[in-house]
This record gives sequence, structure tokens and C-alpha cells, in this order.
Amino acid sequence: MALTFLAATTFSITSAHAGGIVSKGTFEGRSDHITTGNVEIKKASDGSYTVILADNFSLDGAPDPKLAFGKDGVDRSTIFAPLKSKTGKQEYSLPAGINPANFNEIYVWCEKFDVPLGVANLK
Repeated sequence: MALTFLAATTFSITSAHAGGIVSKGTFEGRSDHITTGNVEIKKASDGSYTVILADNFSLDGAPDPKLAFGKDGVDRSTIFAPLKSKTGKQEYSLPAGINPANFNEIYVWCEKFDVPLGVANLK
């Protein structure tokens, strides 16, 4: 029995070291825009992060939608990627200077008009 426990413990530590989903949330629209769908932040074994918009992601449209992080409000210094598409699964590499652990929200942000299009609380 002790041997089985040891094997399970080793697997758990190895899995945590290898990376995985560190936070996730669901978008809600802002500024009279409809933004829906799930988002996950995944950490790779090399310490890098990827933002994954799920298959169910959808934005009704805007001239300059980008992704950004925030903590009880957007942090404009974290604006990092223009949306590739208004719908569907998308993946974005997070710049090395942005640590998602420092934030509790991810935004779809219109940089042109400086307004939120959608926000997801990250848990």
C-alpha cells in the first residue's frame, strides 16, 4: 500500500511540474458588446504561458479587438495580441513580461476606442 501511495505522489508532483491549466473563466460582454465563451491560461513545462479561447468563443465585432489582463480593471500595459478571429478556438503566446498570476481578469479590449468589449474573471 505504501508503494502505491508513493507512486501516486510522484505522478502528482511530476504533473504539476510539467504545467497545465493555471486559470480559466467565461467571457461576458461589456460596452454594449456581446462577448461569450470560455478561456483558459495554460503553463508549459518551459514556464511560458498560452491563452486559449475555446471553440465557443464569440465577439459581435469591433474595429481593434485585442487581449489584455487586469486586476479589478484593465492594465493597458498588458495589451498583447490582436484577435485572430471573432469566433472559435484560438491560441496566443503570452509575452514573457506578463505573469498571469498577477491578474484576476482577462479582457477583449478595443484599443482604438479604449473600451472593454468583454471580460472573464479568472479562477
